[in-house]
Amino acid sequence: MRRSVFSSLFFAILTSLSITAIAAPSSKPEAPVPLAAQLSASEQATPKVNLNAADAETLRRDLFGIGAAKAKAIIAYRESNGSFTAVDELLEVKGIGKSLLEKNRDRLEVK
Repeated sequence: MRRSVFSSLFFAILTSLSITAIAAPSSKPEAPVPLAAQLSASEQATPKVNLNAADAETLRRDLFGIGAAKAKAIIAYRESNGSFTAVDELLEVKGIGKSLLEKNRDRLEVK
């Protein structure tokens, strides 16, 4: 009986030590990346969307809050009124408001 208790205790100590060694933090912690640096890197990775050349799928995929219906409305406006002359002209499209334009302003361009 003493032998089984000793074996169980020995096994428990060895298991605890191995778990502690594996779960211990590394001696070289990584420096946290500032949120501003993360955002600027993600903004640089995303190319700007040209309102006069983008198709409905590109508008839907690359812009926040733009679904299939709003993307089609943007293209319909462009086809009936001609090319966009400024990003602010997007406000004239039905379903596009100031807040939606401001969310996407940095992603848009007019060429």
